[in-house]
Amino acid sequence: MDDQDHDQHYDVTAAQDKWRKVWDDLNPFQAADDGSKERRYALTMFPYPSGDLHMGHAEVMALHDVIARYWWQRGYDVLNPIGWDSFGLPAENAAIKRGENPAVFTYANIETQAESFRRYGISFDWSRRLNTSDPEYYRWTQWLFLKFRERGLAYRKFSPVNWCPNDQTVLANEQVVAGMCERCGAEVTKRELSQWYFKVTDYAQRLLDDMEPLEATWPSKVLAMQRNWIGRSEGAHIDFAVDAPHYHGDPIRVFTTRPDTVFGATFMVVAADAKMAAELCAPERRAALEDYLVEVRKATDIDRLATDRPKSGVDLGVTAVNPVTGARIPVWASDYVLADYGTGAIMAVPGQDQRDWEFAKKFGLPVIRTVQPPEGFEEAGGEAFTGSGPAINSANDEISLDGLPVDEAKARIISWLEQKGVGKGFVNFRLRDWLLSRQRYWGAPIPIVHCGACGEVAVPEDQLPVELPDLSGADLKPKGVSPLAAAADWVNVDCPQCGGPAKRDSDTMDTFVDSSWYFFRYCSPHYTEGPFDPKAVRNWMPAAQYVGGVEHAILHLLYSRFFTKVLHDMGLVDFVEPFSRLLNQGEVINEGRGMSKSLGNGVNLGEMIDEFGVDAIRLTMVFAGPPEADIDWADMSPGGSVKFLQRAWRLSGDVGSEPGTPAEGGDVGLRQATHRTVSDAEQLVETQRFNVLVARTMELVNTTRKAIDSGCGPADPAVREAAEAVAILLSLVAPYTAEEMWARLGHEPTVARAGWPTVDPALLVQDSVTAVVQVQGKLRARLEVSPDITAADLEALVMADAHVQRALDGKDVRKVIVRAPKLVNIVTG
Repeated sequence: MDDQDHDQHYDVTAAQDKWRKVWDDLNPFQAADDGSKERRYALTMFPYPSGDLHMGHAEVMALHDVIARYWWQRGYDVLNPIGWDSFGLPAENAAIKRGENPAVFTYANIETQAESFRRYGISFDWSRRLNTSDPEYYRWTQWLFLKFRERGLAYRKFSPVNWCPNDQTVLANEQVVAGMCERCGAEVTKRELSQWYFKVTDYAQRLLDDMEPLEATWPSKVLAMQRNWIGRSEGAHIDFAVDAPHYHGDPIRVFTTRPDTVFGATFMVVAADAKMAAELCAPERRAALEDYLVEVRKATDIDRLATDRPKSGVDLGVTAVNPVTGARIPVWASDYVLADYGTGAIMAVPGQDQRDWEFAKKFGLPVIRTVQPPEGFEEAGGEAFTGSGPAINSANDEISLDGLPVDEAKARIISWLEQKGVGKGFVNFRLRDWLLSRQRYWGAPIPIVHCGACGEVAVPEDQLPVELPDLSGADLKPKGVSPLAAAADWVNVDCPQCGGPAKRDSDTMDTFVDSSWYFFRYCSPHYTEGPFDPKAVRNWMPAAQYVGGVEHAILHLLYSRFFTKVLHDMGLVDFVEPFSRLLNQGEVINEGRGMSKSLGNGVNLGEMIDEFGVDAIRLTMVFAGPPEADIDWADMSPGGSVKFLQRAWRLSGDVGSEPGTPAEGGDVGLRQATHRTVSDAEQLVETQRFNVLVARTMELVNTTRKAIDSGCGPADPAVREAAEAVAILLSLVAPYTAEEMWARLGHEPTVARAGWPTVDPALLVQDSVTAVVQVQGKLRARLEVSPDITAADLEALVMADAHVQRALDGKDVRKVIVRAPKLVNIVTG
């Protein structure tokens, strides 16, 4: 090829239009699924169609696509599907405002996002596209619900919910702000409704145990969050007999992780809104309890568990018997105990629990310490002592714990309680069953019919899906029950069992149900004999890589893991964890704050793409820092990315040798740089250091340009080898530019399937190594060092470098991460 004018530029918009058409014709990213190659499943958390793509989508999809495209280049058969989590409350609220069916808003947004994804150049397999609001999909959501119910994992019970009396609707905890409805500002109350649950607690221990193999491939903070949510604790159930003439029920059973402190239980507390409180309450105290409940019902569970919340309560006018001391202790009702956690009651040990201490001090209740605090604790104003120490004040005529350490005291008291028949060792979990009922229209209908004669009756499988009726606008406005309850033609049916008059269940399912199994459906989205083809799932799953936001670290991932274990027990899958590896990307912020229209710091992705081009935005996102780090858009330079891409593109025009020319005999130094870069790139992608991958590609472009300018002519085959390597590396991040380069280099499309360059080990031998130095995730220096330099020597060399000192600018260094000899990352405080 002829030398190119270095000032020329390629037309970014024309390149985007050109290569989109080529990709549509070639369809290079459709999985073959024929067993001819090793399979890899690249999965990203599917989007909600609330509008067009935003900067968060731009980041997560760019990072995800690096992995998928790398696998294609490595010769794998890659499954990289796309779909939409298309049921949900936002679409229903939009439909109410617009006076239309939610499907209109939802499917219009899906098409908008699909077009934007295509423009953004993500390597999706569009043949596997799905929407959770399609009847072909939610038919199987309903089928799975019925199968779970057959296994005793789906059940219905009455439970309290947050209720907005103005909007006449149930609110999730996160929709209640300071006791008020976030939508209308009305004061929220509690209301009892019959709700459907999944018995996820049956799998609590397995959900914990199966995390161990994920330690090496999932972020540690995600596993910690899940463990905390499940909340396994070992302790004991202890029974306290009730001393009250009006009460004829069972003893009050409590769960405690510290049964060794039972000698210090000086009162009991029952959840004020628990049925037990009403049953225990003395007749003369019932009015006071009812008045108190009015206030309790205004608070969410999150509010009630807040440690800084002032303690309040009502004396129920009854006493219970402490089984180890024989003392009669008062029973109170309070909001700091929850009805559906543990047994809904606690033994209060104010000497050893801070909330109990605060309650005791407020209401003048006695405090008995049962663990010896350290010397000076009392004098220093110590309140409840929650640490370890020898037992004190813990003896009766039959047993003494005094002087024993905590673990030994716990074991001894549990044994004694079991001998006396007033207690038993027990493992408890903080995890609660999954409330999946929603009194909303835009969701998968629950496939149950309620018959006066037969009770709850499952809709026969051959009648699935139970499709939503066509409602819109005024039909969807909250009326105190689900909008479906008022759709007479839909809700009134014949009982499938006896043929008599019956009613459909008018609740719909939580959208977490839809998103707990979509990744199975991707494996065979057109399968009609079940929710998925078991053979296809065996071929592709578990997913080799899952990418998505850390905001889903608890519920979505936990429920997906729960679904997988149930499907395993049903014999439908042969594994128990759905995702082998997890990557959580950071947040895209602007000017130090989350992007928001109200704050005036929002950034429109479409406008950024119009100004800089897709590749520049993708490159900027990937190069900004480690994937898990937050990105402040105010600090980003997409203009700089444009300049680099132009330099890379021009390089492809400076190649004078023909395609297929052997590189042997070319410039040795340039060939070494090329092969080292490709070799490093493999490790960088595998370890998800994508920003460093971009840095190494930039270095190779600069090295190649210097080689050309210093006398290595365009006809030198080493220049072609380097330019082709740059095109393939850029195909992971900047696909349009990579395709342009590949075409200019004389190759047929697509570069995405060109294959990974072969590395010659002989060219990797080197006398020096380039150490990349980052400060706060940004490239600040490159140092040539010995391949066997020690971490200590490399750190000393880096900290003395003038470029590094300028970047630090006097800031405190909080941490220096050294990966000798190639990487140093400095974190400032």
